[in-house]
Amino acid sequence: MKIIKILTSLFLVVVMQSCSVEPQVINFGKVHCHHCDMTVVDKSHAAEYVTKKGKAYFFDAAECLVMKINDEDNENDLAFILVSDFTNPGNLIDAIKANFVVSEAIKSPMGANLSSFSSTEDAQKIIDDNDGEMFTWNEIKSKLKE
Repeated sequence: MKIIKILTSLFLVVVMQSCSVEPQVINFGKVHCHHCDMTVVDKSHAAEYVTKKGKAYFFDAAECLVMKINDEDNENDLAFILVSDFTNPGNLIDAIKANFVVSEAIKSPMGANLSSFSSTEDAQKIIDDNDGEMFTWNEIKSKLKE
């Protein structure tokens, strides 16, 4: 009887852990973009979203993530929408709070020249030093729908 209780407890622990809805670590060089199927390698531009059911999808560039969300109109089904902080490569930040910059000076994997920043000051510095334009989450979604 003890063995059954132990096995049941272990089973429940495994099930509970596998059902957690959390961002996943991007396995750079091994996963493919959910939008364009390119291998995700650029830590400065990668992105991810996680559904409310816990399924994580990876993107090689923020523009791929935005276009996929625009195409599927699935933002309400997502628990996390994350983009790389350009000034801290590999660090994923909340896309809804991020500052997006389109600048010819920073090439992104899919050619939109789109980068994301956690800090408005960092984004503005890129614009001041290189020219470009800053966007909010809703603004960049609209711009990429065009």
